[in-house]
Amino acid sequence: MSQKIILFCSAGMSTSLLINKMRNAVAAKGKDYIIEAHSLDEFEDEAPEAAVCLLGPQFRYELPKLKEKFPECRITDIPMQIYGLMDGKSVL
Repeated sequence: MSQKIILFCSAGMSTSLLINKMRNAVAAKGKDYIIEAHSLDEFEDEAPEAAVCLLGPQFRYELPKLKEKFPECRITDIPMQIYGLMDGKSVL
C-alpha cells in the first residue's frame, strides 16, 4: 500500500513544480508514494490520510497550532531554501 505525502500550501505553480520533482526523486529510488498538494484550508479533511504532512514555507507560522490541534499527524515545514531551490530530493 502506498503512503501518502501531502504538501499544504497556496497550491500555486511553484508547488506543482516541487511536487513533480518530489515524484521524480521517489521514482528514481524505486519507492511508491502518493504525493499531493492541497490548500491549507483542506488540512482538517486531508491530513488524517497522510503519512506525512508538509507545510510550505509561507505557512510555517501555522506549524505549532497544527501540531497541537492534530497530535496524531506527522507535520513539519519545508525550509525556505529547499523550497526555493525546488529540491524535491531534499524535501523527501
